[in-house]
Amino acid sequence: MNPRLPNDPRPWETLESRYLHRRPWLTIRQDRVRLSNGRTIEDYYVQEFPPWVNVLAITTERKAVLIRQYRHGLGAVSWELPAGVLEPGEPLLEAARRELLEETGYGGGVWTPLMELSPNPAIQTNLSYSFLADGVTLATNQQLDPTEEITVHEVPLEELRSLIFEGGMIQALHAAPVLKYLLQQPMR
Repeated sequence: MNPRLPNDPRPWETLESRYLHRRPWLTIRQDRVRLSNGRTIEDYYVQEFPPWVNVLAITTERKAVLIRQYRHGLGAVSWELPAGVLEPGEPLLEAARRELLEETGYGGGVWTPLMELSPNPAIQTNLSYSFLADGVTLATNQQLDPTEEITVHEVPLEELRSLIFEGGMIQALHAAPVLKYLLQQPMR
């Protein structure tokens, strides 16, 4: 995926590691590390998260299934892909199918991996896995967690590009797979 080049920087050596905070949604580790040049960073903070999944679901009518929900960190509602956290031991594809069904009620279709991204490789340990689900249909009602307030919308594909460029979808881990998908579509 990402081959090592001859002049790449070398990995850091972890000299000491301790947990400052351990909760399901926030785990922070403090590392003491030695760089390849011999210098030491006494306090390097790392956030540990489980893997994330998200789904660009396209209906049989060629519309994207998107959600809107309030995000307290930014204090705003925006467009997003259906997404969530991988449960321990859960296969990636199963997690993506589960999240789409729970958050939107949509299922079925042909599923393929779309992209793999790091939310922030400098300080986070997890990856985000995006899937394309092509040809989905409404299968059931939403099955939201008690803390989720999500509305579901079918957005015509021709509106996706402007939705991102006009600032409607600001979650980078969701905008990137949508843009990749749009770039892969045949020119018309």
